[in-house]
Amino acid sequence: MILSIESSCDDSAISITEIKTNKLLFHKKISQEVEHSIYGGVVPELAARLHAEALPNILAQCESYFSKLKAVGVTSTPGLAVTLVEGVTMAKAIAIALDIPIIGVNHLIGHIYSLFIEKETQFPLTVLLVSGGHTQVMEVKNLQDIKTVAKSMDDSFGESFDKVAKMMHLTYPGGPLIQELAKDGDRLKHNFTVPLHQSPLIAFSYSGLKNAVRLAVLEEEKKEKPDFKDIAASFEHIATKHLTMKLKKYFKTNPPKTFAIVGGASANLYLRSQIEELLKPHHAKLLLSELQYCSDNAAMIGRVAVDMYKKGLFSSLESLDIAPRSQL
Repeated sequence: MILSIESSCDDSAISITEIKTNKLLFHKKISQEVEHSIYGGVVPELAARLHAEALPNILAQCESYFSKLKAVGVTSTPGLAVTLVEGVTMAKAIAIALDIPIIGVNHLIGHIYSLFIEKETQFPLTVLLVSGGHTQVMEVKNLQDIKTVAKSMDDSFGESFDKVAKMMHLTYPGGPLIQELAKDGDRLKHNFTVPLHQSPLIAFSYSGLKNAVRLAVLEEEKKEKPDFKDIAASFEHIATKHLTMKLKKYFKTNPPKTFAIVGGASANLYLRSQIEELLKPHHAKLLLSELQYCSDNAAMIGRVAVDMYKKGLFSSLESLDIAPRSQL
């Protein structure tokens, strides 16, 4: 078995995965959403302190598995420096105490492998990663052959949802709240401009759209009873249309056979429905993570660690360090 730790942002999580079967034997995650909601976003130093409390409590529940562990996996990149340190430090202590190898895992590969928790991998595939920190398209041939072909030039898809929610005085995390608010809104009420719609670049940008929404919110707040449903619906529509327009352009020269959406924002139901429509002309297969594994979790890190273990891709205790800004 492999014990895996995830602490890249504001979720403390540990999993136990069986190497031979990919079976998830144990998984527990403690969210910090309540603690950070009053600040409207993640406070790194607070997140680190909460990890220092939560991770040992979860680890204590895994003691019965210690004798069967063959390795310890841990998210080492990318993420918040002060929170990554908590997980990596614990992983090193476990590796030393149990005399087992350590495996440093890239968090973004973890999101790709969220598709394969308790399953066999299905490669090659084209992946859209949408999360609070990343928006990028990747061509994935296998674990060791991943190429990023498009990414955001500024804000990420998920980050823009959180920031728009904050403009509307909603709590953190804002993505689910915007989705709920948009259900009863008119998606065509506000004619926001689709970002980069005239640019030939296969890239993403959300700063301009975010500013347009800010101005619309300010106008709405002048009313006696402000109602943000239409703004939320129009924003969700244009934010998603931006993704689908750029993907459609990319598909002209790179038609997908298997396409996947991963990351915390992949739980957005409107995005899922629009991607499904986009793929129909290509008769492409769509892979989606289970909703419980879209956001950060240790189960996906464990699934990557299993494949890395089988390939002998171990890290050195001395050289394994955090890399907060590392990308794919």
